[in-house]
Amino acid sequence: MTDDDRVFKALADATRRFLLDLLFAREGRTLTELESELEMTRFGVAKHLKVLEEAGLVVVRRSGREKLHYLNPVPIRLIHDRWIDKYTERQVTALVDLKKALEEEP
Repeated sequence: MTDDDRVFKALADATRRFLLDLLFAREGRTLTELESELEMTRFGVAKHLKVLEEAGLVVVRRSGREKLHYLNPVPIRLIHDRWIDKYTERQVTALVDLKKALEEEP
C-alpha cells in the first residue's frame, strides 16, 4: 500500500475525519479526551487513531504516563498538491486570463 493509499483510506472514514478536526482545534489530546467526544469504545477510538498514525496524519508523543496525539497536516497537503491542485490550475489560469482581457479592454 502506498502512502497516498494510506491517507485516502484514513480520510475515507467520517470518524477519523472527526478525530482530525478535534486535533486541528486543539492538539496534544489524550486517548481519553478524544474518546469523550465520541460515542464509541476506547478500543474503537484507538483503532481509528492507529489508522491515522499509519497514514502519518497523527503523531504520538509521550509525556510522562500519557500519550498525546498531534495532527500532522503534511500528508494532506501532499495529496492536495498532487491530486487537487493540478486539476484546478486550468480554471485559475482561465480566470487570470479573463481578468487580464477585461482589464485591457477600453
